[in-house]
Amino acid sequence: MTTTPIETELLRNSLAGICDEMYIALMKSSYSTNIKERRDHSTALFDASGRVVVQGESMPLHLASMLGLVEVVLEKYGRDGLKDGDMFLSNDPYVGRGSHLPDVAIAAPVFKDGELAMFACNIAHHADIGGMSPGSMAGGMTEIFQEGLRIPPIRLFDGGTFSRDVMDLILLNVRVPEERLGDYNAQIAANRLALRRCDALLDRWGTDRVSDACDTIISAVARRTRACISRLRDGTYEFEDVVDDDGLSSRNIRIRVRITVAGDEIEFDFEGTDPQVEGNINVTTAGLQAACLYCLKVLLDPDCPQNHGMLDPVTIKAPLGSIVNAAFPAASAARAQTGQRIVDVVLGALAPAYPDKVVAAGNGANTSATFFGQDGDGTFYVYLETLGGGAGARYYRDGSDGVQVHMTNTSNLPIEALETEYPLMIERYQFVEDSGGSGRYRGGLGIRRDYRPIGHATTFSGQGERFANPPWGLFGGGPAATGRFATISDDGIEMRLANKPSSLRIAPDTVISVITAGGGGFGNPDERSVSELEKDFALGKFSDRFLTGNYPQWRCRLRDAQNSTKKDT
Repeated sequence: MTTTPIETELLRNSLAGICDEMYIALMKSSYSTNIKERRDHSTALFDASGRVVVQGESMPLHLASMLGLVEVVLEKYGRDGLKDGDMFLSNDPYVGRGSHLPDVAIAAPVFKDGELAMFACNIAHHADIGGMSPGSMAGGMTEIFQEGLRIPPIRLFDGGTFSRDVMDLILLNVRVPEERLGDYNAQIAANRLALRRCDALLDRWGTDRVSDACDTIISAVARRTRACISRLRDGTYEFEDVVDDDGLSSRNIRIRVRITVAGDEIEFDFEGTDPQVEGNINVTTAGLQAACLYCLKVLLDPDCPQNHGMLDPVTIKAPLGSIVNAAFPAASAARAQTGQRIVDVVLGALAPAYPDKVVAAGNGANTSATFFGQDGDGTFYVYLETLGGGAGARYYRDGSDGVQVHMTNTSNLPIEALETEYPLMIERYQFVEDSGGSGRYRGGLGIRRDYRPIGHATTFSGQGERFANPPWGLFGGGPAATGRFATISDDGIEMRLANKPSSLRIAPDTVISVITAGGGGFGNPDERSVSELEKDFALGKFSDRFLTGNYPQWRCRLRDAQNSTKKDT
């Protein structure tokens, strides 16, 4: 049965509404601050063949992770091997086609009248998945076996019957199992909600009409993506950038891309990118695919729905065993750091074609801070946070201050929520003066967050990027300041830490300071208006010293403006 365009749009919005409802249900019923406060989760609906139809507008990096699970479930069990009431979970980048172990996806087939109609799926970042380091994200891990529990696609529910043995095995291998169980239950509840909503939708519209609408929605996105690509100028665009380090021995790890536009098709070729590294910043196929699709969406058609149709006109090539297409058993827990740099090189390559849409380099990281210890009553905790920084400036506007950029748009965790749930105190939380790049439009400012453990020693691990190589500016804009980790003792001694420190014991007389990078500037600094310079200075975003060094004309222009005002008076 063929659906009309109006019916298709009604169904698309209905499916998107189910995704949004799943997302909110998971957020509101989870236990960990990483999900209920920071919203490090995503939801999606798939058709019966495993193609994404709609995804919630949340975490771009999660798109390919869920896609892989449904495909593998169908490959492993076949359509005939699925039952009403099943749920499958997985987190493995190599077997389940996820992106890293802390992201656990749970998929539920949707049946109607005994026939497979759809899949509902969600994914959530668990604050710990076991392994050698609390939080499962620290530097120093050299293979995936050290990073945590690997879960291949397996049944968590078999025909509606919960597998207690599977959950017991998972919880036995993680820290703070009570919190983990609460998050898993939230994921299960979100899928159950989606099953009820999908059943009602199928009752109203019928399986054939919904299936036809799913085909149409995916085909429409493919056509829309092709039409946007066709408006690009045919040609080849190249760029390269580096990742600071892998937390062990590798430095300035190169990522290179060659983008070829031909008609309504586009190819991303990462030949020339450095081999995979010993540290845990390697990206697997899922993460690479998500990064490329994200760039296409934000540059070509930000309002375009995200689904399988985006892949239709896109070819992605990368040498197997490279840092952007790692081979088993490469460690990949901190893959978001490299994923952000993939975005930087794609945007850098396309800047000549889209100068009015590409932004300068942002903080380009997913700066993480993980704390593990015991509260005063002996209760263990794992606290994971990723911090934002400066966003790159645009051709028409300054970069935003203190935000997550690109692939990792999780929310800020309020100080009140943090200090309520964990024995940690925030002594300082502020923008970093002089951290944004200069330009006609300035880059955004990085942020500083200082943590002190209360009444106990905590174990700290971190993952930092753009700590050695500053985010670049565009079209004459200046680079941003880099970030850093440091300890500050009560007697005032500050010691800079490695970019990816692992399992450091921090006593109550010491503060951990996390400072993130700013964003690059856009355009010639000489063209920035006096009024904007005055405002920057008055708000403490730039110091007198920074303005004098980066906007040498500002004093003269400011003096002339002041003299002109006096004459008018």
